[in-house]
Amino acid sequence: MPPSLLAPFLFAALLAIPFPLAAQDDGRVAVPMPDLMRAHMLGNMRDHLLALQEIQGVLAAGDYDAAADIAEKRLGMSSLQSHGASHMAGFMPEGMQATGAAMHQEASRFAVVAQEAAVTRDLSRALGALSRVTAQCVACHAAYRLK
Repeated sequence: MPPSLLAPFLFAALLAIPFPLAAQDDGRVAVPMPDLMRAHMLGNMRDHLLALQEIQGVLAAGDYDAAADIAEKRLGMSSLQSHGASHMAGFMPEGMQATGAAMHQEASRFAVVAQEAAVTRDLSRALGALSRVTAQCVACHAAYRLK
């Protein structure tokens, strides 16, 4: 069959594939939130994602101190006030709060490991600590969604 005739069949086949994550009810807990708080939380999460990307970039360049600084200031326990965490917590279910707190704690632990890696040059240990940060992000996003 010529490729030009095959395209409609391929498109139809793609439409038949179920996409469970795009479904209205994907199994995650829907967390209702006032519009302003929802926008604030989404902004925080986008900044968390940007911070993770920046950390990866400076780690790749061997700048462990910069990775530690970004992690602590943007993701770690020191970042809670700048993110308005105390105002946000009341809108989150207990499990979501616990996962978020664990992410911030792991980010602070990563910052310490990254500072140590500036001396030891142990990238593997730093990456392991960073993985524990992102594991909390994955766990939260797998369990909850904003409504």
